[in-house]
Amino acid sequence: MNSTFNYGKDILTVGTALAIASGKCKGLMNEEVKKKVQASHRLVQQIVEEGKTVYGINTGFGILANTAISREDTATLQFKILQSHSVGIGDPVTIEIAKLMLVTKLHALAQGYSGVQLATLERINWHIENDVLPVVPEKGSVGASGDLAPLAHLFLPLIGLGEVFYKGKRHKSRDILNKFSLSPIQLGPKEGLALINGTQFILSFAVKAVQRMHNCLEAADIIGAMSLEALTGTKAPFDERLHELRPFRGNKLVAQRLRLLLKDSAIMQSHVDCGRVQDPYSLRCMPQVHGASRNAWLHLKELTEIELNAVTDNPILFGAGDTISGGNFHGQPLALPLDYCCFAAAEIGNISDRRCYLLLEGKWGLPMLLMKDVGLNSGFMIPQYTTAALVTENKTLCFPASADSIPTSLGQEDHVSMGSISGRKLTRVLDNLEYIMAIELLSACQAIEFRRPLKSSELLEFAHDYVRDFVSFAEEDRIFAEDINKVAGIIKDFSFVEKVNAFASQKAMALNKGYDVFSA
Repeated sequence: MNSTFNYGKDILTVGTALAIASGKCKGLMNEEVKKKVQASHRLVQQIVEEGKTVYGINTGFGILANTAISREDTATLQFKILQSHSVGIGDPVTIEIAKLMLVTKLHALAQGYSGVQLATLERINWHIENDVLPVVPEKGSVGASGDLAPLAHLFLPLIGLGEVFYKGKRHKSRDILNKFSLSPIQLGPKEGLALINGTQFILSFAVKAVQRMHNCLEAADIIGAMSLEALTGTKAPFDERLHELRPFRGNKLVAQRLRLLLKDSAIMQSHVDCGRVQDPYSLRCMPQVHGASRNAWLHLKELTEIELNAVTDNPILFGAGDTISGGNFHGQPLALPLDYCCFAAAEIGNISDRRCYLLLEGKWGLPMLLMKDVGLNSGFMIPQYTTAALVTENKTLCFPASADSIPTSLGQEDHVSMGSISGRKLTRVLDNLEYIMAIELLSACQAIEFRRPLKSSELLEFAHDYVRDFVSFAEEDRIFAEDINKVAGIIKDFSFVEKVNAFASQKAMALNKGYDVFSA
């Protein structure tokens, strides 16, 4: 990944957006981009000087589009739009989401179709580089005229209003501007509208969801393979020939990963002739179920990266006398795949819970509840209660927000996407999924030790040993919530997947074999 990124010129990817937000990549505007931004701003000034009626420049907003605004009031109008639209409520979004919103908005505006001042974009970049991050309430967007309320809060600090997070504390924006000897920006015509029209709230949740869901999908394959080993399942359903007959991309990838995860396992070899005909679906159908969720993730990633490089405010300025008032701010293109991924992530949790249940039944040589002395001990019975609860909670979050629409702006904005809610719901489902998988991983590690002295594959033994760095084998009951939180921690911080993938890559280099499906 490049250490610098040119806003308004380079192609922004999910990885690059996250790298800028984490400080690993520096965003800048080169001279070519600056000239485009300045030319676009001059178009707005020309419209004002000529008195030509253009929405949002010298008219009111929404239902007030037919209300003329005098030349003298065009700048005041932009100040007031940030004030009037700052109606968000609820807890603030994370500072990472707020920073992603700044990054994605800056890239969209820097493409030179929005008419903003260069000074405004430079101030946005100052906020990014100095980690002075606006306080943005999580609720209030319907995801259609852009994410109006969240974006209004995001840009209040530009005009000296609102609040920011700085060095872990919450401050009045004006106080931090004074600390750096900065004055509020004087917004010009159209600027306020350009700042709040757009999908950057939805988009930032999508960016983060793409990253987190990929980690969950990678973990699900590893953990599912560990459960299969513990339950002495067969790898026959992952045969490449089978999946060429139904060649969905996600299915084929999962089957390939499972084959490599189980390669040269002594546990697998020990029961080749056991006489068991078929495994339960939660083991046998991992390529089909995990694969379908991967297909959904691939679709979300594809559409997110289109949106990352889109211009989504309104109106759009193409040249002198050439403006179009359209609907690029409408969140539907992301609302639908976010809802789809909500189902896809929930299903990964659903099948994981089924495997947790199988591990407890006391079949195929495992002790009931994964503990030898049960009765006095409840073993791993109750952690599965938690997976059941979380799976059910996720099901209640699967109603698609994008299936609903409520008219706003007195009917002018009569169809809205609700994509902001789709993004927030997917975040909650992923939160629950990480804990569900942590409980399966904890259970699978416990179960595999009942197969000793037999060993699994090198990859799965590495995964097992990494978990054991944090949580020991349970001889008797203890406060399993502590174990769950520790294991969830190595899933949430990506280290579990990253460590296994890195080990697989090392093996590939040493053996000159294809473990490319484990590349980060």
